[in-house]
Amino acid sequence: MDSLADALDLTRALVALETPTGSEGPATDLLARTLDRAGYRTIRQRVSPGRDNLLAFREPPAVVFSTHVDCVPPYVPLSEDDETIRGRGSCDAKGLAAAMVAAAERLAAAGERRIGLLFLVGEENGSDGALAAADLEPRGRFLVNGEPTENRLSIGQKGSLRVDLRATGRAAHSGYPEEGESAIAALLDTIRRMREMSLPHDPLLGASTLNVGVIHGGVAPNVLAPDASAQVLIRTVGPTDGLKSAIRALAAPGVLVTFGPELPYHKGGPVPPGWETTVVSYASDLPFLAAAWGECYQLGPGTIRVAHSDEEHIIKADLLRGVELYARLATDLLARETA
Repeated sequence: MDSLADALDLTRALVALETPTGSEGPATDLLARTLDRAGYRTIRQRVSPGRDNLLAFREPPAVVFSTHVDCVPPYVPLSEDDETIRGRGSCDAKGLAAAMVAAAERLAAAGERRIGLLFLVGEENGSDGALAAADLEPRGRFLVNGEPTENRLSIGQKGSLRVDLRATGRAAHSGYPEEGESAIAALLDTIRRMREMSLPHDPLLGASTLNVGVIHGGVAPNVLAPDASAQVLIRTVGPTDGLKSAIRALAAPGVLVTFGPELPYHKGGPVPPGWETTVVSYASDLPFLAAAWGECYQLGPGTIRVAHSDEEHIIKADLLRGVELYARLATDLLARETA
């Protein structure tokens, strides 16, 4: 590509690569080669075989732009028209990676070289890259995480808690139900109680929400089900110890409650004046970066509403506006650094 400042060209190059979680290498390699040639110092951090985080900087950073290079499957190939770039990762989050590089170049051209770039693996499945990045150096005082926030500054995000329900019954002929116990009936009773429970609310993040995403069970319509299971996802807005205790208490006899992966909620740092703000209900790497990387913010062009879909895309004008906003946010934060 002719210039790192061309966010559209870099977006095209990244989206053309198929990099689902676990196979991010081609995107990391492309960014490392490109940034090396441009005079950045690059550090690769092994997360697992064939998978590296990438940290790049010209001078020890005060502000770090960070996003992920992995995508959800299935791959959606690159295409575009006059207004839009389409394809997997165009808005989540390869277009944002390109916008961050272009913003860093814009700032460097104006004499500001204290901008770092941190590209992570694994965000779409457990955030192992973000967790490993706690050991990377040098780190700055501020980090801007790239997720599609429609170019508004996110000041908070909900967490998520997966609830795994497994019911055990006793099979019997459906004509003689008194001789068995239906695992499905116990499972449905538990789910009904969960859906009727009062969920936490936060003044900033809003209400917790609950989704019954997966149900399995039974062997035939004329047999009382000997087993059944479900997975429920709750978008959380605060600590979850009390919520977990309440859910355990709602379980019907024969239903075992366990908890799967949990992503914490996050509330951001002080908002610079003049920014349009939002809160988001999706999870990201941000909470896992906050402890090690200073004050954390979240911003990016594009909308999450098309991410993970066959229609994933980013509007070119929004992407270019994102470059401007990343540069503006870094400038605002650096003014605090030197104040």
